[in-house]
Amino acid sequence: MPRETKAAKKARSERILEGLERLYPGATTELSHNNPFELLISTILSAQATDKSVNEASPALFAQYPDAYRLAAANPEEVMPYIKTIGLYRAKAKNIVAAAELLVSKFAGQVPNDFEALLTLPGVGRKTANVVLSNAYGRPAIAVDTHVGRLARRLKFSKEKNPDKVEADLEKLFPRESWIFLHHALILHGRRICEARRPKCELCLLRPDCPSSLR
Repeated sequence: MPRETKAAKKARSERILEGLERLYPGATTELSHNNPFELLISTILSAQATDKSVNEASPALFAQYPDAYRLAAANPEEVMPYIKTIGLYRAKAKNIVAAAELLVSKFAGQVPNDFEALLTLPGVGRKTANVVLSNAYGRPAIAVDTHVGRLARRLKFSKEKNPDKVEADLEKLFPRESWIFLHHALILHGRRICEARRPKCELCLLRPDCPSSLR
């Protein structure tokens, strides 16, 4: 199979984006939240867990700890019962309390609209920071989770396994104004169609432009 030219790859990426826009108009995060604080905490909790499990636990959690000040005043043992249905809940309880403490001590209880500042918070990496910046503040960013990484490789938009490098490859290929929508749409497509173990290629409307489709 001949190597794809840059022009052909760019044209294919444009068709993929158009297809995603038809499939998932208005795609956004499935994490329930009412403000940047709730989004930050929910995103930390969602690592290696499902959005569904976080959404089921978060109402009671935020009813008890509605802001950074209340959460910072708690200890992890008090928080654990609220999130015990979420994977790795012990470590996550420690992280969200520590993150709240830093929000209070360094950022007046507010979630910073700044990438580097977000990375100083416990439990926050590039993906979480990008989720917060894009969904809470509308800043163009691509959050690379397992779904985005998998689809980027299957679509031959990236060869990388490192999420940071996948992010860089996608940023080079897609227009900045599409970044927020793109990562949400790829996540939805990864959950519903392009599953890790058994991709539903026969149902995929992106199949004509997917080099990995099972024909």
